[in-house]
Formats: sequence, C-alpha cells, structure tokens
Amino acid sequence: MARRRSSFFEDLFDIASELPWWVGVVLAVVSYAGLHYLAIGEVAKPSKLSDMGSALTGNLVRTLATIFQYVLPLVFLGGAAASAIGRMKRKRLHAAVGAGESAQVLQRMNWREFEALVGEAFRRKGFQVTETGGGGADGGVDLVLTTGRERYLVQCKQWRSTKVPVSTVRELYGVMQAQGAVGAFVVTSGGFTDDAAEFVRGRNIELVDGETLFKLVQAPAALKSLLSPLAASPDCPQCGKPMVRRVARKGSSAGSEFWGCSGFPGCRVTRPIAP
Repeated sequence: MARRRSSFFEDLFDIASELPWWVGVVLAVVSYAGLHYLAIGEVAKPSKLSDMGSALTGNLVRTLATIFQYVLPLVFLGGAAASAIGRMKRKRLHAAVGAGESAQVLQRMNWREFEALVGEAFRRKGFQVTETGGGGADGGVDLVLTTGRERYLVQCKQWRSTKVPVSTVRELYGVMQAQGAVGAFVVTSGGFTDDAAEFVRGRNIELVDGETLFKLVQAPAALKSLLSPLAASPDCPQCGKPMVRRVARKGSSAGSEFWGCSGFPGCRVTRPIAP
C-alpha cells in the first residue's frame, strides 16, 4: 500500500510523536522563543535603493516568524501528546499480555496492536525502537532497532493460521544485507515453516514465534539468548566487538559469507568462516 504524501507539519508531528514526550515540549518552547525573537525584531528601513532587497527579506522573515511562532509549538506539543498517549497504550498492552495465561492472547490482537507490543518488548530489552510503518498489515520492515552503533530490522507477522514461509524470511535477509544491518528478526503470533527455520541457521536472523514472544513479555530476563546468532559469533581480534556474518559482493569470493566486525566502518577486520 503506497503511503500518501505528507506535509512539512505532518512530518514534524510524526517526528515529535516518535520522540520522548518531554523532548517535544522542549522543542515547542525553543521554537517559540526563537521565532518570537525574530517576530519582534526591528527591520531597518532602507535608506537607498540597494537596501530594498535586504529590507524585503527582513520583513518576510518577520512575517513568517509571527505566524509560525504559534504554529510550530502547537505541532510539537501535539506530537508530545501523541508520544505520551502512545507510550501509555503500549505499557497497558504489554501489561495485558503479561497477565495473560497463554500465547493465545496474541491471536486476539489486530496487526497494529501486535506491532506496538513487539516494539515495547524490544524497548524493554534495551533497544531504541523506530516504527517505520511498514506499509500495512503485511508490509516491509516494521521496526528498526538500534543499540549503540548496531542496527537490526524487524518484520512483524500477526498471522493467526498460516505459518510464516521461507520466502518472507529470505526477503528480509536480503533487505538486511542491502541496508547493512547487523541482524534481523521476524516476529509472528503463530509459527514458522520448517524451511524458514532451516534457512536462518548460521545467519544473523532470529525467528520469534508466538510462544517465544509471550515468554519475552512475561519475563524479559529469561530470554538472554534472543540474539543467538550474535552470541555464537567470535569477537573481533582488534576491537573486541562481536563479529557478524556478511556476504561478499565483489571479487572472486562474491556471494560467499565471512565474519566482519560489527564496528564497521570504524573497524574493517574480517575473518573467514570455517566450514
């Protein structure tokens, strides 16, 4: 589903709603103070014809500042309110699933609630979460996780009866490589086919089924090996960071996998993968 074009103010609202609520409030205060300063500033009257351009520019800036000194703060405050409301909804959703008796509680969610729950679960694992709006109930990358300089992609599948096939996992793996992400997750309320489980062996992509997600919500500390592909990787001999599997794109070894430092491009150490 194609995303409709948004205006400048809608983009600002979306950005503010993704930030902590207090950041939106600070932006509102700062934008009002700065624009109000410009709005009340004096514009020098031109004493000669060559000064007309500067005077017209000054008057235009003053007029726009007079208008936007109220508009921008309202946009940021609206985004801050949306951020606070969204945060409360995610916490309530997480609590409701945590109080559930089984993973069946996941089946009663719609896809938006499911994505919100997955995002909240990863936040509580220490990730910074960006919701990308993957294009509908079954579209693209839904979440981007960051921790330090490392980035992970997440695709959410709120499927009640169909198991996630290998084609979905393979496509996400391709996107992960194209974007240079360290790893990826496919999270579903159901399960995965055997082919999908076989495909991820030895790759930096994790399959999280409904039972695993339910356990993650109920006891985050109990799943310490959520990043099992990275846990099994060697450490970089130069900087000590975990190494990740990468695929060579050029040269005689194009298409073959190797260990690359997760600190790339700051650290470019590589190691062959033993057969």
